[in-house]
Amino acid sequence: MADARLTTSSFLVLGIIDKLGEASAYDVKVEAGRTVAPFWSVPHAQVYAQCDRLLAAGLLAQVRQESGRGRRVLALTDRGRQTLRDWLADPEFVPVEARERGILKLWFGARPDHIAPVQLAEHRRTLGEYEELADGVGELLTPGQREALEFGIRYERMMTEFWDWVRQRDARTPDR
Repeated sequence: MADARLTTSSFLVLGIIDKLGEASAYDVKVEAGRTVAPFWSVPHAQVYAQCDRLLAAGLLAQVRQESGRGRRVLALTDRGRQTLRDWLADPEFVPVEARERGILKLWFGARPDHIAPVQLAEHRRTLGEYEELADGVGELLTPGQREALEFGIRYERMMTEFWDWVRQRDARTPDR
């Protein structure tokens, strides 16, 4: 499997293991949930499958821990590290797929007066969490992590403006 097709989830796994130095699939899952989940979620089962694929492709190496349950710990191989570097250096653009359930509901006819207040409140809450995180640990983040957090802040600001617009627009729209 020398020429394994790598997906963004593959690179997420490589990146997390690179940052941690070595990790079990469970560690990758936990770290993904703790760090990148707000802007790139990956199902837990996919993390385990990716680890197996990357191991078979020679991009990861495994060592069984002798203590405890003998769990499998993974580390990048030289080839895996180079593959990750190549991906990081590639400026390829991939269009964003905004998977916003509220927008999909609007598209299919949900009542704006029913969903807009909830969507607005949740995006405001998330924006507050991101801003609090930026104030609390912003200076401890790497430049790339800080920029990713800034993306989240700007995205949530845009979403709060959008849902506020939907709410206000719906208030002005005559009964249907």
